[in-house]
Amino acid sequence: MPASRRTPPKRSLRSDASPLTVPRYLFASDAESLATEAGAGLAECRQHLEAILAHGGPRTIDNLLVPYDRLLSALSELQGQSKFLFDVHPDAAVRATADKWYQESERFATDLALNRPLYDAFVDLDVSKEDPDTKYAVRKILRDFRLAGVDRDVATRDRIKELRDEMTAIGQEFDRTIREDERSIQVDDATALAGLPDDFVKAHPPGPDGKITITTQYPDIIPVFRYARDPEVRRRLQWEHLNRGHPANLGTLSRLMATRHELARILGYESFADYIVQDKMIGSAKGIGDFLAKVRAASEERAKEDSAILIDRKRKDTPGAASLHAWDTNFYSELVRAENFDFDAKLLRPYFAFTNVLEGLFEITRELFGVRYERVSGVPVWHPSVDVYDVFDADERIGRFYLDLHPRKDKYSHAAASILVRGIAASALPQAALMCNFPDPKEGPALMEYLEVETLFHEFGHLLHAMFMGHGRWIKNTDDGIEWDFIEAPSQMLEEWIRDPATLRRFAHHHETGEPVPAEFVAKLRRADAVSRALDVQRQLVLGTLSFEYYHGDPTGIDTTKTLEAVFRRFPLVPFHPGTHFQCNFGHLNAYSAIYYTYMWSLVIAKDLFSKFQEGDTILDPKVARRYRETILTPGSRKPASELIEDFLGRPLSFDAFENWLNREGR
Repeated sequence: MPASRRTPPKRSLRSDASPLTVPRYLFASDAESLATEAGAGLAECRQHLEAILAHGGPRTIDNLLVPYDRLLSALSELQGQSKFLFDVHPDAAVRATADKWYQESERFATDLALNRPLYDAFVDLDVSKEDPDTKYAVRKILRDFRLAGVDRDVATRDRIKELRDEMTAIGQEFDRTIREDERSIQVDDATALAGLPDDFVKAHPPGPDGKITITTQYPDIIPVFRYARDPEVRRRLQWEHLNRGHPANLGTLSRLMATRHELARILGYESFADYIVQDKMIGSAKGIGDFLAKVRAASEERAKEDSAILIDRKRKDTPGAASLHAWDTNFYSELVRAENFDFDAKLLRPYFAFTNVLEGLFEITRELFGVRYERVSGVPVWHPSVDVYDVFDADERIGRFYLDLHPRKDKYSHAAASILVRGIAASALPQAALMCNFPDPKEGPALMEYLEVETLFHEFGHLLHAMFMGHGRWIKNTDDGIEWDFIEAPSQMLEEWIRDPATLRRFAHHHETGEPVPAEFVAKLRRADAVSRALDVQRQLVLGTLSFEYYHGDPTGIDTTKTLEAVFRRFPLVPFHPGTHFQCNFGHLNAYSAIYYTYMWSLVIAKDLFSKFQEGDTILDPKVARRYRETILTPGSRKPASELIEDFLGRPLSFDAFENWLNREGR
C-alpha cells in the first residue's frame, strides 16, 4: 500500500459533479504514516473550530453553518476511517494506531459537542428565512448540543467529557476482545460431521493429528448449528461461540454500564435508556418497553406452536423429550422444513456460489434503482481480497464502495457497513464499505447458506442508502442525522427480493451445471420460511429486552450473568445455554447500548414499506422502486423518518403488515 497523501487529489467525471476524494486515512502504508496523517487531520479540525469561533459580527449561514459543516465532514472521515481500520486492517500495529486516533477523534467530538461559545453562536443564528433542509439541520444541531450537556455548568461539562472519553475507550476494549477471541473445537473424524453438506466436509479435512477443526467463524457455525446431527458437536461449538469475550468482558461491560448510567444521571435522566432514545422515533424508554410487549403479544401464541412442533420432532430422536436445548432450535427447525415441507436447505447451497450471488445482487439492484456498478482497479486497498466499485446513475458517478467480504484472522467477525466518506453536494461523493465473513471463492466453490445470502442483501442495502442519500447540502441531513430505529428498515426490506421465486431464479444457478434453482424448490422455500418464524421473533425479543435491561436502571451491583439468565427465564420458549456468557460477545451492547429493539422496530417499518412493492404484478417494478428511492433513500434525514415513511406509503406507518407476516401460515 502506498503512503497516505497529505493533500489527496480530487477527481470527477464532470466539472459540475461532486468530487471523488481519496479516503485520507484508509490507505496509510504503516502505523507511523497513519499516525502522522491522523494527527494532521485532527489539527486541521481544531484550526477549523478556531476560525469559526474567531469570526466577529452577526452569525450567518456562510460564516457559521457552512464552515461547521465542513468541520463535521472532516471529523467524520477521521472517526469513520480510523474505526474501520481498527476493525479490518491485517496489521496489528495499524489497528492499534487506528484505535488511538479513533479515541482522539472521539475526544475532540465530545469537546465540540460541549463547546458553549459554538452553541451560543448557533442559538443566535437566524434561519427563519432559510429553506426547510437548512432549518431542519440547524434544529438537529441545537438538539444534539443540548443532549450532549452543553448548557450545563463548567464543572458538569468537564465531568461529561471525562465520562464520554471513558465510554469510548471501554467500548473499544469491549469490541477488541470480541474480535480477537476466535475459538474452535476439534472432532475426532468426519463421522462427527454427519448431516453437514459435502462441500463443508471437504473444506474441513483432518489435520496432522487426524482431528478436524471447526471454528467460531460464521462460515463454520451457521452450517454446524443447522445441520450437524451430533448434538454434542452442536453443543460444544455453541458453547465456545457464546463464551467468546469471557471472562474479560464481564468487567468491561460492567464498567461501560456504570459510566453510561452516570452520564445519564448527570444529564438529568433516570437511566441511559431514557437518555439514548431522546433522538429516536420511539421517543422514550417507556416506549421501548411498550413496543417489546406489543411484539411479544403478537408473537407468543404462534411461538408456542412453533416450539411444540420442534419438540415433537425432537421426540423422534429423543423419546420423552419435553424441551429444546439452545443447540437444538436451528437444527430441528431445519428438520421440520425438510420433513414437513420436503425442503432441505442444504440443497440450496449448490445454487448459492458466492460469485453468482454477488452478481445477482448487482443485477437486481441495477434493475430496481437504475444504477450500474463498475469495478475499479489500480486503487490501493488494505487487503488483497478487497474489491472496489464505482456507482453510476446514467453517466454520472454517484459514489464508491469497497467490499471486504471474507474472513481472516483478527478481522471484525460479523457483518456491517461503514461510512468512510459522507457525501455532500459539490464537496464529496459518498464512499462506504462492507466488512463481512462469507465463504471465500479462492478456497473452493464458496457455497453460501440462505441466511448468508440474506445478510449480504441486507448489508448492501446500507451501501445503497449511503450512495443515494449522500448528495444533500448538509451533513446533518445525511445518515449522521437518521433516527437509529429507522436506519435498518431499508436494509431489511432489500432482503425481501431473495424470497421472490422469479427474482431468486435469476442468480441461484447450480455452481456446476449452471441450471437455475427449480421453481418448485423455491416455492417450498417460501412455505418453509414460516417455520419457527415467531420463535425467531421471540429470540429477537430476548436480545432487545437484554439490551434494555442492562441500561434501564442503576447498574450498581448488577451481576450481568444473572441478568442474562433472568431475561431468558422471562422468555421460556427461547432456551438458554447453561454456563455461557452471551453478554460478553453481544457487540451491540456497546454500539447500540439500550436500543437493540431498533432491529424489530425497523422490521415493522420494512414490512409496511414492502407492501407497496407487492401491490403490482412484480416486485421488480422500477416505477415503485424509483419512488421509493426518491422518498425514502435519497432524502437521508432531511425530514423526520415518520414523514419519509408517510411520503412513500401515502399514509402513516401501520403494524398490520408485520402482524400479517408473523402469522402467515407456512404449515
